[in-house]
Amino acid sequence: MSGGAGRLRPRRPLQIAVVGGGECSRQSAAIARTVGRELAGAGAVVVCGGLGGVMEAVARGAAEGGGTVLGILPGYERTQGNPYLTLALPTGLGHARNVLVAAAGDAMIALPGKHGTLAEIAFAGVFGRPVVALGAWSRVPGVVRARHPAEAVRRALELAARARRRHY
Repeated sequence: MSGGAGRLRPRRPLQIAVVGGGECSRQSAAIARTVGRELAGAGAVVVCGGLGGVMEAVARGAAEGGGTVLGILPGYERTQGNPYLTLALPTGLGHARNVLVAAAGDAMIALPGKHGTLAEIAFAGVFGRPVVALGAWSRVPGVVRARHPAEAVRRALELAARARRRHY
């Protein structure tokens, strides 16, 4: 077909935001790393805040699984991001970049964290993005609870696909 009228839009992979503490326990890091590998295996793009803790662990897992990771950084330098990012987007927005992390995901998986993580969960709610909690945040209204990484990934992908179908 020639011209633009009959062309199909290329199918974009689902983007799943993974949020959690910039510092985390070994257990949370292991869980985040597994989440990253599972998302990469499913062909999803991982979106995170690009720094350490949960963000670095999920990025590492996704990179090990051959996936793509977008880090949305608070500062102005790409070099501030962790070494596992495929793409590093410096924003210069500080904590305000949490809005972008929430907006960039078709769904969100939330691991333990502090106020920044809670802000990302709240923004996801404002934007109508589904949130799956893993190990924390299950009492936040509208958040879906998961018991283990595979369940969190499965639920996030299902919710993201369902939301995408509603928009297209």
